Amino acid sequence: MAERMIRTGGVELATESFGDPSDPAVLLIMGTGASMLWWEEGFCQLLAGGGRFVVRYDHRDTGRSAGYEVGRPGYTGADLVGDAVGVLDGYGVAEAHLVGVSAGGALAQAAALGHAERVRSLVLISTSRAVPGGPELPPPTAEFLRFVSSAHVDWSRTASVTDYMVDYWRVLAGSHRPFDEPAFRQLVRDDIARARHFAAVRNHDVLPDGEQPRGPLSSIAAPTLVIHGTADPLFPWEHGQALAEEIPAARLLTLDGAGHGVFRADWQAITRAILAHTASAG
Repeated sequence: MAERMIRTGGVELATESFGDPSDPAVLLIMGTGASMLWWEEGFCQLLAGGGRFVVRYDHRDTGRSAGYEVGRPGYTGADLVGDAVGVLDGYGVAEAHLVGVSAGGALAQAAALGHAERVRSLVLISTSRAVPGGPELPPPTAEFLRFVSSAHVDWSRTASVTDYMVDYWRVLAGSHRPFDEPAFRQLVRDDIARARHFAAVRNHDVLPDGEQPRGPLSSIAAPTLVIHGTADPLFPWEHGQALAEEIPAARLLTLDGAGHGVFRADWQAITRAILAHTASAG
């Protein structure tokens, strides 16, 4: 495992790989404001140990990738889709299994719609539709909305940012399981310490969409696995159910009591499902 900078779209992105490059490639796409550290090393090693070449990377304005002035991102959501394809180019990977969580799942859907020849399969975790349309879906929970509307953070103070991020993940984890605060606090500290300018993650909240994905979800041809927790406070479980119904032949794995994200308690179930899905899709 070694960090590798890849230049794509006129910027440099920080990446890391695990496993044998001759194995089927799995590209991990994290969500809004999250660096590749949130695809934890142990999770990546489980996939690599199952015979997959695993690549994770920092989005723009996260980790050690290119950063922009706070409030003035010089890119769009469509550029983030292009970055995912650019990372594959950097590793010489013609096609890969894309695994996206939250907004990363939306980026993976957009890649499958706009770059179908690069996508061998999709795994969509804790996410929702990347294109408008379809039946109305439930909004975030009242607890989540209360937090985002009332939380205060001083982005100039590391302690304030750390407390805010830990509390944010506490809400995302849902209320059905114990919250491992020490583990999350350490992960947040590591993320802040590694980042070039951590406050720039706020740019993800003001990104223009850019060019929208073309075609409905029903036009996605890549074999798709949807993984969704029953206690997701941001995208309630019905969002995962809708994806599985609208993408042809998609399968749904429900994680009982799981919140929004990839939690250590679910690593074994998620990695087993990804390995089985990518094996059959290969």
